Amino acid sequence: MANATRAWESLFRAQVTLMRRFQRAHRDAEVSLREYDVLYNLSRFPDAGLRINELNEHILLTQPSLSRLVDRMESDGLVERGADEGDRRGTVVRLTARGAEVQRRVGRAHAAAIGKYVGGALTADELRTLERLCDKLRAAQPTIP
Repeated sequence: MANATRAWESLFRAQVTLMRRFQRAHRDAEVSLREYDVLYNLSRFPDAGLRINELNEHILLTQPSLSRLVDRMESDGLVERGADEGDRRGTVVRLTARGAEVQRRVGRAHAAAIGKYVGGALTADELRTLERLCDKLRAAQPTIP
């Protein structure tokens, strides 16, 4: 248990440190990091879009906070709500053309920051190991009571 606690603390502290670096690097971007996170996740589903609860699975916000963020982004013309083709009672959120353009532009700068702060600290082998361990940790969670 102590090893797991130390590993978690190390992972958490690394994430906090990196997020602070990303926030500083992102300071002059046209959208916030939270807005970029929404744009990025929606860009992975360009045709279908995502319901708010599906989008919420990928973003570290409460569902009410995410709904308010999406409302603001809709007002800014970055996203739009529409009918869910699979279930007419449901609503999905999709990128607008402007949102897709902003996502690509901000995404290039964000990817450069990731390359600098993460790629600059780890070797290619270490990056592959980190990815494998994070994927394993995430995939195991549904099987742990």
